[in-house]
Amino acid sequence: MSEFSRVRPDDAAPHVSPFHRAKGEPRFPGGPAPDPAGSHHERRIRSFQPRRSRVTTGQAEALERLWPKWGLDIDGRRVLDLDELFGGRGLPVVLEIGFGMGEATAQMAAEDPGTGILAVDVHTPGQGNLLGLAERAGLSNVRVANGDAIILLREMLPPASLAGLRVYFPDPWPKKRHHKRRLIQPEFLDLVAPRLAPGAIVHCATDWESYAEQMLEVLTAHPDFENTVPDGGYAPRPAFRPLTRFEGQGLDKGHVVHDLLFRRR
Repeated sequence: MSEFSRVRPDDAAPHVSPFHRAKGEPRFPGGPAPDPAGSHHERRIRSFQPRRSRVTTGQAEALERLWPKWGLDIDGRRVLDLDELFGGRGLPVVLEIGFGMGEATAQMAAEDPGTGILAVDVHTPGQGNLLGLAERAGLSNVRVANGDAIILLREMLPPASLAGLRVYFPDPWPKKRHHKRRLIQPEFLDLVAPRLAPGAIVHCATDWESYAEQMLEVLTAHPDFENTVPDGGYAPRPAFRPLTRFEGQGLDKGHVVHDLLFRRR
């Protein structure tokens, strides 16, 4: 499980060992910073838990070579010009929080080249994998952001700059005492709403029943959002959201996946 979403590393793939580095040498020179915003100094309840995972040789090579071109660290020190970030093509930009290994993100980017996807995660193998997928598919509408999505939203995105938000299978924090760490909360929506353009779609998906109920409750109650389902409730899975490997495994176990699509008023 990544900070924002579940992942399943490829145990058979060759990996890069941290023991090959000299003391003090960065893990990926020119790549994602280990703590871009110095977030350990910020005291607040987090929706994620950092986890270390091994990085394959291919992922490491993609990080070192492609990060300067398509990657950015969430340092909270500047406001992004999203049009400039995506090459000045005037693309509408959707923010995706938590992309796992990036297969679904790359597929959505390939099927909708007229939309930019700013994909955020802290899972280093997934970052490298998505960069590699984007290059191999010739995608120019994907950017990978490393760090805390809360800092990105609060400090680095201009008002009404996003055409949408996607949060697919975030950490459900199943224990009741940990529910306060779930990402989709009223306070999070208060932060998101001003960054969304009118009509922008918030799309969440989860296979955790209690979390789906919470998502539906807080989105329905928030004054800045309206359900795209006329009678309320959950939406059918839209064709543009790929069926991921993880989701397929959950369905095989009898899990029920709920999609929620709400529009910024």
